[in-house]
Amino acid sequence: MSKLTLVPTPIGNLADMTYRAIEVLKSVDVILAEDTRTSGRLMQHYEIPTHMRPFHSHNEHRVVERLLNEMHTGTEMALISDAGTPGISDPGFLLARACFEAEIPVECLPGATAFVPALVLSGMALDRFMYEGFLPHKKGRQTRIKGIAESENTVVLYESPHRVLKLIDQLAEFCGEERRITTSREISKLHEETFRGTLAEARIHFNEKAPRGEFVVVIEGLSAAQKSKR
Repeated sequence: MSKLTLVPTPIGNLADMTYRAIEVLKSVDVILAEDTRTSGRLMQHYEIPTHMRPFHSHNEHRVVERLLNEMHTGTEMALISDAGTPGISDPGFLLARACFEAEIPVECLPGATAFVPALVLSGMALDRFMYEGFLPHKKGRQTRIKGIAESENTVVLYESPHRVLKLIDQLAEFCGEERRITTSREISKLHEETFRGTLAEARIHFNEKAPRGEFVVVIEGLSAAQKSKR
């Protein structure tokens, strides 16, 4: 029996790749990639010749059993996502969970993930925080946002540029326009940018400057917001 290794990949600058991650990707038999075309550029940059196969939300349920059988017979596999750590808001968790249930060893290398630098750059309390990932587009979205508004912890979530303004409007409705927020985009890339301010200020900012790129949004916890009003 072999094992599955989860390998983080750069979220922006290709130099963020670790030496260990490169060694693992060169040594395994197969690399499972969310998008082989996207990951192909990374493999070419680091001269990693290992064969890649697709593993994504459209085929994950169909191919898991086959992958488990291959690992049981000795095929060493590494799993990568388009960017960041596999399993965080992507299909990687399904394969990792299946390996745990099949008693196949799983190892996760430390490395890049977008929400950690965004949290640190927020300047908000980080002793306790809540990760929400991507909010649902419709059903359940309002309920989740109400929960965020009532949370005493700092909250971090991901949002697309097409829904950032909608998110800000919804947060302002339930949190109040003076609740503090930060938005980080293009982390570790050339045009990295972090906005800090109130929800009211964020609305003005993004109405004047169209949102571009994927966003990590950090929202002040209710307890911190209450203290700032004293």
